[in-house]
Amino acid sequence: MHKKLLFWVALGLMATTVGFAQEKEKPKSVHELELEMEAEYRYFLDDAQFTGQLNHYPSFALRPDYSLEWNKGYESINFTGFFRLDRDDERTHWDIRELYYQKAKGNWELSFGLKKIYWGVAESNHLVDIINQTDAVETFDGEEKLGQPMAQFSYITNKLGTFEFYYLPYHRKRTFPGEKGRLRFGTVIDQDDLGYESGAEEWRQDFAVRWKHYFGIFDVGISHFYGNGREPLFVFDNQGNINAFYPVINQTGLDLQVTHDAFLWKLEAIYRNADAQDFTALVAGLEYTFSNIDGNGLDIGLLGEYLYDERDELSLNALQNDIFFGSRIAFNDVQDTSILIGGITDLESSSKIFSLEASRRFGSNWRAEVEARIFNEIDNTELILSNFREDSFLRFTISRFF
Repeated sequence: MHKKLLFWVALGLMATTVGFAQEKEKPKSVHELELEMEAEYRYFLDDAQFTGQLNHYPSFALRPDYSLEWNKGYESINFTGFFRLDRDDERTHWDIRELYYQKAKGNWELSFGLKKIYWGVAESNHLVDIINQTDAVETFDGEEKLGQPMAQFSYITNKLGTFEFYYLPYHRKRTFPGEKGRLRFGTVIDQDDLGYESGAEEWRQDFAVRWKHYFGIFDVGISHFYGNGREPLFVFDNQGNINAFYPVINQTGLDLQVTHDAFLWKLEAIYRNADAQDFTALVAGLEYTFSNIDGNGLDIGLLGEYLYDERDELSLNALQNDIFFGSRIAFNDVQDTSILIGGITDLESSSKIFSLEASRRFGSNWRAEVEARIFNEIDNTELILSNFREDSFLRFTISRFF
C-alpha cells in the first residue's frame, strides 16, 4: 500500500489516541484480539490453458483482528489484517482490510481510516457494492474486498431513514493473477500497467452517498458514487491484446428487499455513466426458506435470480443475460454447518458455471471449508469467461482460531 497513505492513516489514529489519553477521567477500555491461521489447497481439474500455469496450489494465510473500545463502547479503534503466501507471486500479498477510528453519539456516527463497506441484497452478483476494490486474486466470486481509505458519516433518523456520506481520498488498483496463476487472461495483466482517465490518477477525490430505510416489509437503499471506477474498463483489439484503464464514473444504485412470510424478494439495479461507456445492469430474484424441517433447526432455502448487463461480453463478471439457481442449507447446529450449492447458466449460449461452498466448525477453535467451481461448455463468444474454460477447481481450507 502507498507509504504516503499509510502515513496519514497512522497520523489520524495517533491524534485520536492522544485525545483519548488527555481526557480528565481515564475511561475504562475493552480490547479483544483474535488470530486466524488458514491452510489452503486448490486443485485445478484440467490441464492449464496458458503457459506457466500449474495444477496444485497450496497456500497459507493469516488474519489478525484487534479492537479497542472505550467511552462505554461509543468510541473504538478496529483493525483487521490479511496475509497470504501462495505459489502464484501475485496471489502472495498482504492487506490492511480495516484500520479505523469510530465514534458514535446520539443519532450520528463518524469513522475514518481504512474500512470495508458492504451494500446489496442479491446472492449471485453484488452490483451496488461499489465502495471497496475487489481482491481479485483471493476469490473468484469477488466476495473479498481490499480496505478502502475513507471518512464516513452516518446520520440516523426514525422517520426518514439513515443517511450515509463517504469521502474516499485514494483509489486502490485491482491485482490480477500472475503468470503461474489460474483464472487469468491469456495476457498477464500487471496492475501497474493500468492507467487512469483522471489526471489525478489514484489520488482523485471520490465521493459517495447512500440513503436506506424500511417501510413495513420493504427494505430499500438508494446510492450514488462519483469517482474512479473500481472496475477497470477493458478494450480488446482484433489481435486479442488488452487495453485497460480506470474510468471516472457516476453510478446510481438501488437495492430492495421485500420480506413476506418465508419469501425474500430481492432487486439490485445500477446505471453507470462514463465518457467511455454507459450501461444499466440488474439482478432480480427470490429466496424461499423451508424452516426447521426436521424439528432440529434444519433450514433449506431455494434461490433463483435473473442477471442482466448491457455490456454483454465485455462485462468483467460475464453475467450479461443469465439465470442463477441454488439452495442454501443451514443445519443451525453447534458446529455451524452450512452448504450453498448453485449454478449459473447463460440464456444465449451453452456456458454454465456450477458452484459448491460448505463449512463446518470443529470444537471451538477449528473450521473446515470446501469450495468447488466447475466451468462447463464455455462459449467462445464469452470474451472474459473463455479465458477460464480450463480452470475448474476444488478448494479445501482448514482454519485455527486463537
